[in-house]
Amino acid sequence: MKKKFLETFIIDSNKALELKLVRKIEDAQDDSTTFHPEMSHQVFGETESIFGYQDLHIQLYYTAGKLNTFLNITYQRQIDSKQFDGAKADDVIGEIAQKLQPGFLTNLDDFLATIDKEQSFTPYGQLLSTYTVNSGHSSERHFEMYSCTIDEPGFRSYHERLQTFLLWYVDAASFIDVDDDHWRYYLVFEKYTMDEEQRFAICGYATVYLYYAYPNKTRPRISQFLILPPFQRMGLGAKMLNEIYRSFYKDLNILDVTVEDPSDDFIRLRDYVDVKNCMKLSAFTKEKLQQGFNAEMVEEAKEHLKINKKQARRVYEILRFHVTDLADREEYKTYRLDVKRRLNIPYQKEASDFKKLQKALNPEELRSTLSTSSREQRLENLEKQYRDLEDHYRHVLERVAAS
Repeated sequence: MKKKFLETFIIDSNKALELKLVRKIEDAQDDSTTFHPEMSHQVFGETESIFGYQDLHIQLYYTAGKLNTFLNITYQRQIDSKQFDGAKADDVIGEIAQKLQPGFLTNLDDFLATIDKEQSFTPYGQLLSTYTVNSGHSSERHFEMYSCTIDEPGFRSYHERLQTFLLWYVDAASFIDVDDDHWRYYLVFEKYTMDEEQRFAICGYATVYLYYAYPNKTRPRISQFLILPPFQRMGLGAKMLNEIYRSFYKDLNILDVTVEDPSDDFIRLRDYVDVKNCMKLSAFTKEKLQQGFNAEMVEEAKEHLKINKKQARRVYEILRFHVTDLADREEYKTYRLDVKRRLNIPYQKEASDFKKLQKALNPEELRSTLSTSSREQRLENLEKQYRDLEDHYRHVLERVAAS
């Protein structure tokens, strides 16, 4: 009975945390402006739970432009440690506070008073492009994309506040070393009118690190990429990724653009953007796609779009699937075998390694050293890999068609 009662003090931290980008005073009390984290284990541990409260609400609010920050908690009841063998409530404020920039506010009235200063905020860096959603309609919205470095006056402090969103949306997120001048920052803002004045709301951002590539080139790597929940499904992710690409197109010192540990969502986004861009290249015509992957595709994708060989091959497979007549059994079979040959490369390497070990070890040593999968298992795994990939390719092409 006591255990069941204690369980009523366990809260799902993803549900308890309420995030807001506040544009006007009314937003603070408007539930429709609230959004929640996708994850919270980077602050509250792997179980993503908080102990010691009933009906806990964690309020983590930011002003939409300047990102002035407010943190507070409310709850119906807190556990009494004297009644339950010294069991203490988790220090929620303390756990979040150590991730925030010092100086955040804990009084709501003080926080709301800062909204008047939002009119003086303008985005940092160089304007790259503008983007309009629902053009010509009453729901028309305007967005602007910028790039900057940490040397931009005021941006260092701003970035300290901005990067805290990563904790809730990017797995294995870490705060970067901003003193390293190889970092580049890309930001997207919504430009809107309030009280007849132009204002800006942060929508998302990305970080890119400029790595050295032998012998005299640079290889940018996209490290962090985030569009905040209130602004998702508007095409902003694709627009921002394209702007990152475009900022490097004309630089002859740039070898290609890579991505660090991409999430499944980012892989889908990248494939969509790269497929749309490669469809415009002469190397990816239907006739050439049906002839198979070749060096021309690699060179054109790298020269015009800064896409590396591995990603160019992936784009080829998606576009080849697009032009394949699935009703033609032989044509479809040829496509499947082409993809499976690539997927089979790791198994071929495993077989090659096994043959080398056979020559170097006796049978007993071999059994204890290497566990090889049976041919049936390999074929089964290969088929599953292919089916998963084909399903992914279909979704990418559906999005391309819809756009």
